[in-house]
Amino acid sequence: MRKISKEVEAIMLERFGKDSIIALATANDNIPYVRSVDAFYEDGAFYVLTHGLSGKMRQIEQNSTVAISGEWFTAQGNGINLGYFGKVENSHIANKMKQVFSAWIDNGHNNFDDKNTCILCIKLTNGILFSNGTRYDVDFTE
Repeated sequence: MRKISKEVEAIMLERFGKDSIIALATANDNIPYVRSVDAFYEDGAFYVLTHGLSGKMRQIEQNSTVAISGEWFTAQGNGINLGYFGKVENSHIANKMKQVFSAWIDNGHNNFDDKNTCILCIKLTNGILFSNGTRYDVDFTE
């Protein structure tokens, strides 16, 4: 069972359990890279719809340690390529993505016939969350 409290989980879901822009940092050959990504939070992880051949995914393949930053929240974790969006094993999270990202997911930008259209899971390990003047040091590990 995760060590995260019900209070912190409620704050995380309120802030990030919807279409959210977060900063995602990766590193390759000791060079840091950061970009904004569209993501949503669920059960200790952020999920991103992306392309498997993108720079971020190539960097994560070489070094899965990542950092993220969002509204009064910063964390570290591991980037995991869950593979093709249309895989049966991804149906739960893919259906959630269709709901959460409904405003733009079918705007023609994504090619769901392309097997490189994939889901990035950012499994959080630890972070710092601020809410109403309180700092929460969060351990997401099990």
